[in-house]
Amino acid sequence: MKIGVVSDTHRMHTFIDKIIPQLKECDLIIHAGDNVIDSKYIYKMTDVGIMAVKGNCDFEDIEEELFFEVEGKNIFVCHGDYYNVKYDLSQLELKAKEVGSDIVIFGHTHTPYIKEKEDILYINPGSVSQPRGVDYRSFMVMDILEDGIDVKEVKI
Repeated sequence: MKIGVVSDTHRMHTFIDKIIPQLKECDLIIHAGDNVIDSKYIYKMTDVGIMAVKGNCDFEDIEEELFFEVEGKNIFVCHGDYYNVKYDLSQLELKAKEVGSDIVIFGHTHTPYIKEKEDILYINPGSVSQPRGVDYRSFMVMDILEDGIDVKEVKI
């Protein structure tokens, strides 16, 4: 299963439009918050199912965290602000273990991040609109395969 992972889009459709062709090729899209209203636009442009969580810049009445299973993998999605991810990932790592995650998707830092730690894969797609710590905009494409997980950072 191919999953597009985006975050921190901040209603900048100029940059969102640049990733629509790649997102159309996905089976599912996950939006990790901050202007989660953009998930409706992304769905309209791709017709691909999308799951989204509320970020610190969102006022919509949606979930702040999601827990679900895809292809036998337990996925935990949050924006990350409640876990202080701008400072370190220790609180997020505790939560991931507590809920039995195989994959954790978060945003908030606007910085792309892929790392496996203690059999848990942590993914931050960076920002489609306002990158920090890098000189490019980004999102991720994750393939859940029978023999593992392949995550690719896509630079815009």
